[in-house]
Amino acid sequence: MNRHSVRHLTLAIAMAAATLPALPAFAGDMNNALGGALGGVAGAAVGGALGGSTGAVIGGAVGGGAGGAVTSNRRERTGAIIGGALGGGAGTAAGNAMGGRAGGLVGAAVGGGAGAALGGNVSRSNSYADERRDDRWHHGKRKKWHRHDD
Repeated sequence: MNRHSVRHLTLAIAMAAATLPALPAFAGDMNNALGGALGGVAGAAVGGALGGSTGAVIGGAVGGGAGGAVTSNRRERTGAIIGGALGGGAGTAAGNAMGGRAGGLVGAAVGGGAGAALGGNVSRSNSYADERRDDRWHHGKRKKWHRHDD
């Protein structure tokens, strides 16, 4: 990496750290939010250094999804990946449009964090709802074997 890319990566990490206090207002699950935010901003920084604005959007999406995947548990993983990817990509695109490169990095952090947290929460809720639905029909019922001795 050249000096210019290292400077942008350092700026991206600093921006992610600066936006973290605002994340609890947008996300309930802090682990997924942190992973999605850091992954999204790192992906956007690397993608922007390699491929400009389009690369930043793709990098924000990949990084947000990867960050959500790393920090989530089994029940939350699918939703955190999808939410982090959608939020990271959309946040990067919106941030680029509003505030240039630095705005794209902030957008990737906020979007990736919020998307991973929300997606993980929805996925976890659906997982428990599926279990409750199955238990409602089969709770306390056993298969009865009847023997007829004729």
